[in-house]
Amino acid sequence: MRLEPVVGDDPRDILRGLRGALHGAGPALGLGLVSELPGEVRAGTAVVVTTSGSTGIPKSVILSRDALTTGAMATADRIGEGAWLLALPASYVAGLQVLVRSLVADREPAILSGAFTPQAFSAAALMMVSTEGGVRVPTFTSLVPAQLTKLLDAAEHDSAVLTALRSFETILIGGQALPAVTLERAEAAGARIVRTYGSTETSGGCVYDGVPLRTVRVRIERGEVQIAGPVLADGYFGDAEATDAAFLREPDGTRWYRTGDAGLFENGVLRVHGRVDNVIVSGGLNVSLDRVERIVRAVPGLASAVVVGVPDDRWGEASVVVATRGEALRRSESVQLEEARAAVQSEIGAHARPARLVLVDELATLPSGKPDREAIRRAVLALH
Repeated sequence: MRLEPVVGDDPRDILRGLRGALHGAGPALGLGLVSELPGEVRAGTAVVVTTSGSTGIPKSVILSRDALTTGAMATADRIGEGAWLLALPASYVAGLQVLVRSLVADREPAILSGAFTPQAFSAAALMMVSTEGGVRVPTFTSLVPAQLTKLLDAAEHDSAVLTALRSFETILIGGQALPAVTLERAEAAGARIVRTYGSTETSGGCVYDGVPLRTVRVRIERGEVQIAGPVLADGYFGDAEATDAAFLREPDGTRWYRTGDAGLFENGVLRVHGRVDNVIVSGGLNVSLDRVERIVRAVPGLASAVVVGVPDDRWGEASVVVATRGEALRRSESVQLEEARAAVQSEIGAHARPARLVLVDELATLPSGKPDREAIRRAVLALH
């Protein structure tokens, strides 16, 4: 089967190609950094999504028609059917799934053109309001936490943005953990938020508010979250070794995807606590940077902060809090750092306290909207 790379990131081009790929009438699509891949894929493939990921190591994920459509139908089963607004890059799996859900529902998606701004978002959202047979058509969208924060900030003084936020039946939030303070702000504003968990390897979000979608199974093996079900990718294009390492096959034929995330079940709800391997050794003790980051984000003015690990002459390794000036300067820098250190010491211990607070104009991000942790870490190192 032919693989046709999509040049650029125009969502309309991707939508046209995706329509043929899902119906089996057209070639599979190559999205992202896929131009150097060979031009043939296995039958049934709809999309190969190549991303650099937060580690900077490219991987090309093979997604079949069945995996993508199963995920879309499971989402409709959980939150309902309606019209979708695309406000994410279509070459990113969460944006791609907005298009898939629209095609499965036989509806044209609304598409946010150009750069994401609260005003553009609200204009697109309010134009979607419609009825069928006198009944309002539910609307949905998918965002990353940084976009939601921008909308909530704007909604404080722009009634159109507030109305747009409230207009959606459900707003899916994924890509990274949603800070508790942001969720509280969204709920107070009247936005209906569902937190999603998943990855490109699971055809996007497949666990909503900690509960797996229909057909999806989740287990915890040695502290690691693993996922099974028809939403799983076929593997990594041209990399059998990486595929075998990430996708385990049980004797009964069940495939499990190793997410690399640490998690546990609390009262039947999945709680993800960060990356299994996102750990530094400070003073001979292991410190989970994800856990430190969650605590730091509860400090006023640091809700979107990123915590990275750097070499330290005294402790071997130490953590550094990186935040934007616009957010952090609402409070004194020294006060924020001391509050962050105190909060971390209280919950984890003195050995886990961040060593520094670094303020930047803007946090580096990946095309998906997630923080580019490797780029942020390199920038901190360059300050020495």
